[in-house]
Amino acid sequence: MKIEQYISQLLYRYQCVTVPGFGAFLTEFQSAQLDESSHSFYPPKKLISFNPFLKNNDGLLANHLAQAEKIAYEAAVNAIQNEVSHWTTKIQEFGYFSLKNIGEFSMNSERNLVFIPADQINYLKESFGLSPFMSPAVKREAYKKEVEIIEEKAPIAFTPEKRKSYKALKYAAVFALSIGLTGVLGYKLYDNYLTQVEQETLLVQSNVQKKINQKIQEATFFIENPLPSVTLTVPTENMPYHVVAGVFRIEGNAEKAYASLVKLGFKAKRLPQNKHGLFPVLYGSFSTYAEAQATMKDIRKLDNKDVWLLIEEL
Repeated sequence: MKIEQYISQLLYRYQCVTVPGFGAFLTEFQSAQLDESSHSFYPPKKLISFNPFLKNNDGLLANHLAQAEKIAYEAAVNAIQNEVSHWTTKIQEFGYFSLKNIGEFSMNSERNLVFIPADQINYLKESFGLSPFMSPAVKREAYKKEVEIIEEKAPIAFTPEKRKSYKALKYAAVFALSIGLTGVLGYKLYDNYLTQVEQETLLVQSNVQKKINQKIQEATFFIENPLPSVTLTVPTENMPYHVVAGVFRIEGNAEKAYASLVKLGFKAKRLPQNKHGLFPVLYGSFSTYAEAQATMKDIRKLDNKDVWLLIEEL
């Protein structure tokens, strides 16, 4: 049974899709890109990577396969195991194999799997309908150089200035001096007038202010319909990123795992039974992807290499 189409379907909805006994496909958001050399613009997308160390069955792929093919959960698990065995045989015999719309696997000189993701499909739902495009370069510098060349070739004409007669300058100086004397005398008279106006204005404003204060003291205010009190509700912090320790079919095992994590000092959580009949146990929940990713890396180094990240509003 070909299972790559079901892996591809889950990559649109989840950040981690684990193939039991083989590894996990991880997605990471990449913003829009600009290639200056080719003047190409690329929309936001999900980058796909592969982790061969996440092999435990979290139930996601098996449940999706069972529902899509309308078969039992155990039959779906067996189908996945058979397909993984087929992949392993291919890589050993031919040195490579590919999964449609996902990527290509090959074996390097150190006998390690090398994954090259496919770039013909974008798993970011928000970028649906967006495709790369090219835009011609804007040649501003070329026009600037053409203008500079034209300016260099353009002739510059000098027009000699005609000198005025000495008599005209003499009469103009006498006229300017008379205007200056008149302006000084007029300015003093105008300044005295402004001072008098300002004093009268201040006196009027003072009398008006006294009457206003008197009216304010005599006035009485009544509030007949007081406004009702307002209750503010502080929104709770949104924590959609969850570091998953494991998913159990038996609730008793989930409770033991939860108690063990609490003893180790984690802010562990137990989620209720999901629609697949499984009981998830969390190391903790976080408000940002960066916090959850950092915690997950620390846990992989010290405690559990099979830990994975769940993004969901609980």
